[in-house]
Amino acid sequence: MPELRKDPVTGRWVIITVDRPMLPSDFLREHVVPKGGRFCPLCPGHEDKTPPEVLAYRPGGGLPNTNGWTLRVVPNKFPVLRVEGDLNRKGEGIYDKMNGVGAHEVIIETPDHMKTLADLSEKQIEDVFWATRDRILDLRKDVRLRYIIFFKNHGEGAGAVLEHTHSQLIALPVVPKRALEEIDGAKRYYDYRERCIFCDILRQEEDSAARVVLETEHYLVFCPYASRFAFETWIMPKRHYSHFESMEINEVKNLGWVQRAVLRKIDKVLEKPAYNLMLHSAPVQEGAMAHYHWHIEIIPKLTRVAGFEWGTGFYVNPTPPEEAARFLRDAGLI
Repeated sequence: MPELRKDPVTGRWVIITVDRPMLPSDFLREHVVPKGGRFCPLCPGHEDKTPPEVLAYRPGGGLPNTNGWTLRVVPNKFPVLRVEGDLNRKGEGIYDKMNGVGAHEVIIETPDHMKTLADLSEKQIEDVFWATRDRILDLRKDVRLRYIIFFKNHGEGAGAVLEHTHSQLIALPVVPKRALEEIDGAKRYYDYRERCIFCDILRQEEDSAARVVLETEHYLVFCPYASRFAFETWIMPKRHYSHFESMEINEVKNLGWVQRAVLRKIDKVLEKPAYNLMLHSAPVQEGAMAHYHWHIEIIPKLTRVAGFEWGTGFYVNPTPPEEAARFLRDAGLI
């Protein structure tokens, strides 16, 4: 019989298929392998085809917006929000609106068009997180911007438009509803027990080990108890802090190794699927939160959200997280 499991943070219920779980070989999916051969504005030599860079790593030096970079951050050519202008909040009767002020940036993770994020070295992935941290620290100086999300759409099935591996940052003038639900759920738990719910989840997952994928000195990787999607995987720091940009040097270095290991496990077990990767961090204009704990969520695109999910808010997960973690754990380190 299927199980109903409740997410302890948001209170969201999930249906988990435990009696006949789907295995990695049961899913129909798009395998993401870069092809190349077409014009790519993100490749070296095409720096003039993107907006001027806001950050770049050039180990050998060189002028901005020229070749020789290992990582580059540019404003999105077609941004969903624009940094210019005032918010100009208005009311129209019962309705509220404001201008689409914000920021939308693209992190070009490598000059090599044929590599995916999982193919990069630990140092290259570490640099992606350094660049993310640097950009968040810069963008949060703008007091109009309240929430910054880092995310990656890998593969067309996950929403990627360009094949060249990249991730994105979007800075918003409001805290999005999903972030508020998570923060508010964590606050209710903290007010009741005077403990961070994420720290309690870490301790319970460590003790149980049933859903743990891998563990290092600084991070625990696990498939959450109420996983919404098959093979949903979280990376969570063991040290409590609410803002990603508060990371210390050793934690950034270790995160490069952890992220690489997890993505390679997913590629091996699920044969290079499309996926979405999202950073959950606290609102940038607020101070440290005792009740919130930043983390990364990775969701392979193995199933589709359909009418039942949209109509009820219930997610149906055909692979129990215990099974998913076992497959990923047994894949070893590649």
